Amino acid sequence: MPKITVLPHPELAPAGAVFEVAENTSICDALLVHHIDIEHACGQVGACSTCHVVVREGYASLSSFGAYEEDMLDQAWGLQPLSRLSCQARVSGEDLTVEIPKYSINHAKEKS
Repeated sequence: MPKITVLPHPELAPAGAVFEVAENTSICDALLVHHIDIEHACGQVGACSTCHVVVREGYASLSSFGAYEEDMLDQAWGLQPLSRLSCQARVSGEDLTVEIPKYSINHAKEKS
């Protein structure tokens, strides 16, 4: 089974994490199952950018972009060439290294 290495994040994974996942699992589901509570305001349908991650290793092995993922990624804080929506990126047989950005744009949580 492929392994996901999560780089340290000050709030969600202070020590980082390493775990195995079944192929075809979304990165978001894998994080949530392993108690890394990444935001996913749209319920994992690819309609927001709150679950944005940067895939530092294994990017090319992920599922291809869905119809609206690139449009939603344009709204993500800290967008990088290796960015994906974790709810849309499905793991194949290759190990991944994932970084969760420090900030997320979540209009539903922001105060006026």
